[in-house]
Amino acid sequence: MIIKTKAHWFKMLFEWKGSVLPQLLPRLTLLFIFAASVVYFQGFFQTYNLSIDPAIFTLFGVALAIFLGFRNSASYERWWEARKLWGALLNDTRSIARQSYSLIDDEDYQKKRTDFINKMIALVHTLRHQLRFTDSSDDLKRLLKSEDLLEISKTKYQPIMLLQKLAEQIKLAKKEQRITAIEQLAFEDNFNKISDIIGGCERIASTPIPYTYSVLLHRTVYLYCFLLPFGFVQTLGWMTPFAIVFIAYTFVALEAIADELEDPFGLQPNDLALDAMSKMIENTLLEIDNRPDFHDEKFDNYFIT
Repeated sequence: MIIKTKAHWFKMLFEWKGSVLPQLLPRLTLLFIFAASVVYFQGFFQTYNLSIDPAIFTLFGVALAIFLGFRNSASYERWWEARKLWGALLNDTRSIARQSYSLIDDEDYQKKRTDFINKMIALVHTLRHQLRFTDSSDDLKRLLKSEDLLEISKTKYQPIMLLQKLAEQIKLAKKEQRITAIEQLAFEDNFNKISDIIGGCERIASTPIPYTYSVLLHRTVYLYCFLLPFGFVQTLGWMTPFAIVFIAYTFVALEAIADELEDPFGLQPNDLALDAMSKMIENTLLEIDNRPDFHDEKFDNYFIT
């Protein structure tokens, strides 16, 4: 995810990183060439009366803009819900780490507490890997003990299995009379919240916007853009290609942005910075456990300023 301070209004006109313009350039170039061809063969098209009343594009463009606005709103809603879920994950893991100190006030429990917090950190990283379909083995190796590593590595839904491990450790603490039944329920309440967060993320990742709707909007946008030259060639002449590219950039860019935001857990520039958020959660849990921060260059360089 790209995080930038707001630039001067004139400088933003030429902003490159973070915009969708680089991926749209081939399409806009093709459209420019097509519009220039329509202007060049204008006489031929007039012979066969192949022209369209510009008023039609005005009415159709308003309707298309409304549909694109709805699509962008739906995509942004998914992006923002995913961000709220990861914000809640930060809060709930902090609460559990704090409870491990305030409710289990036992110096002999320190080694188990360190292992407990490591499992929570591993849960955060494995959730990121599950959402992105990437390999979690490196993070598991540095955070889990060998017996846990072997067991968790074989599972499909690693965050849920790590949550189960955390619950078992609290159950053992209750059995050893380190906590009361009421204190165990306090842990379980936060475990349930994390389970809801994992389920919410999985729901977003596994349920995209209906494909048929995306296809319909995609076809309509490009059909509209390629018909535009026939409506403006008589009034704009050789300015038609430039005007068409400018109009098309607005519609095509809106569609591209919606596609990018639809999957908030991806690796595109405007997707959620899950690497940076995972590192932040890990470091705040390490600080609660009085341990130094974890540093990794791939996480440090994830934000582009």
